[in-house]
Amino acid sequence: MADNEPLYRIVPARDSGIRLDVFLAGLKEIANRSQARRMIELGLVEIEGQQRVRPGLNIDGEMSIKFTLEPHVNVDTLAPDLPVPEISLLYDDPDLCAINKPVGIAAHPPDGRHRPVHTVASWARHRFGELPTVPDAVRPGIVHRLDRETSGVMLVAKTQVAFDFLKTQFRERTAEKEYHCIAYGVPRFHSDWIERNIGTDAKHPERMTVLEDGGRESSTYYEVVEEFDGFSHILCRPKTGRTHQIRVHMTAIGHSLVGDRVYRSRRQQHVGIPEGAPDPGRHCLHALRLTVPHPLTHDPLVIESPMAADMELLLAWLRENRPAK
Repeated sequence: MADNEPLYRIVPARDSGIRLDVFLAGLKEIANRSQARRMIELGLVEIEGQQRVRPGLNIDGEMSIKFTLEPHVNVDTLAPDLPVPEISLLYDDPDLCAINKPVGIAAHPPDGRHRPVHTVASWARHRFGELPTVPDAVRPGIVHRLDRETSGVMLVAKTQVAFDFLKTQFRERTAEKEYHCIAYGVPRFHSDWIERNIGTDAKHPERMTVLEDGGRESSTYYEVVEEFDGFSHILCRPKTGRTHQIRVHMTAIGHSLVGDRVYRSRRQQHVGIPEGAPDPGRHCLHALRLTVPHPLTHDPLVIESPMAADMELLLAWLRENRPAK
């Protein structure tokens, strides 16, 4: 497909009322909401022939949207002078691999601006060569994402069959994900479901928030693993896969993640790392286990990543210094 070839979509009735940038970010050709907003700002998006549109425009079902993708940038040009990061493999076969994603590495280039920095996508391209991707996107092999500061299990597809199959598993919610986090406070219930719609924060468009009206259906199961004085170790199993879902949902019930600089619950926003405790320097969220059918055999593939060392150090300190009262 040529870089300047326009694409067309008709808004499904089920998406009526959502923001334009959110709708675009859900299309397979577009990597994320930041790229969608950039396309809108560059005048690459039209609605019903109207070019002057805003990212926050609420769209209606049956609207016709025309958009043009930005020119493709080869992943090898992103960071030619930087050393490729060391990323350990948890599983590897001819169709896919699972990595233990380190803290500080994004899944793929952010914001559509292709800054000179390595990502999981560029690491995968350097290690395995040509990999499948969505059209005109710099994210070879990437079938799902973890936040830059989130550590743990992440899959990379090596073949088109594996890429399409795994993308479907995440889209249809058959992939089973287990995360562990360290949060402020102790939830009222030992285990529960958080079922709150998530959408863009009107006051801070770069953030997500829970919404009473609108937004997208979002569901997270949580269970308290350990209680401490003022803190808790929590297992989370998100059923849906919204942007920042666990961080937003835990904040919504008053138990934001330790180290999260973006999402903070009101009752905990002034609480910090206890004096003398090891500070991970990032939000304490780790993808510990992922279960998906294998693309060829369809047998369950269970991948586990040991708890991140920085979180394990903090948990050990809390056990010794902040036992539950």
